[in-house]
Amino acid sequence: MLTPTSVVAYLALFAGLAFLFLFINLWVGSKLRNQDPHPEKLEVYECGEPTIGSSFVQFDLRFYVVALLFIIFDVEVAFFFPWATVFGKATHLMDPRLPVVAAAPATPGPTGTTADPTATSSAATVELTPHAASIYRELGIANPAVPTLSTAQYDALTVKLNRQPTPVEAADAAVRGSARRLAGLSIVDIAVFFAVLMVGFAYVWRRGDLDWVRAVAPHRATPAPPPAERQPILVA
Repeated sequence: MLTPTSVVAYLALFAGLAFLFLFINLWVGSKLRNQDPHPEKLEVYECGEPTIGSSFVQFDLRFYVVALLFIIFDVEVAFFFPWATVFGKATHLMDPRLPVVAAAPATPGPTGTTADPTATSSAATVELTPHAASIYRELGIANPAVPTLSTAQYDALTVKLNRQPTPVEAADAAVRGSARRLAGLSIVDIAVFFAVLMVGFAYVWRRGDLDWVRAVAPHRATPAPPPAERQPILVA
């Protein structure tokens, strides 16, 4: 289970590696690339167009259109992070190496006897492991509990095991089945989101908003007919 200290340590590690990677590349580039400064190379060159005259001139609006479209589609990447969190935690619960349920401690019955931990009709004999419970809480479930299998799912598990499953086996199958469904739902969700994003991208591309030189209308794109030859005017 991640603690606040470990989270800060991971963030510091990633930030340190990022800065180290950046400065190493800058240092290697400064040693390998040619150093040839000259007046033309040191001139101001803004956004692909050389500066002409004063800076207080009308700026080409095509730069703003492309920049706005980039920001619109770039900000959409932020919506991938919640999806990645849900999908990652669902696949974590699906990992067969992760114990997700365990037999609950025996509790005294109404007459002083203890509950049978091998009973197959009650889901109260099992509980989530602390790790699995923490994953459920990170998914937004305040009071996580062991999900239950439907009758069809219980029968399918019985056929698969060729025997009646124990409460721990049934609860384990229920947890992993719910995680599998959550992972599948997240895949469908991100696929729909990505499809809508691609439709919007195709729409602006079809309109020509991504063209550096906007295409003119078809009737304007057709070549104009050659002018008719003028007849000489006879003057009496």
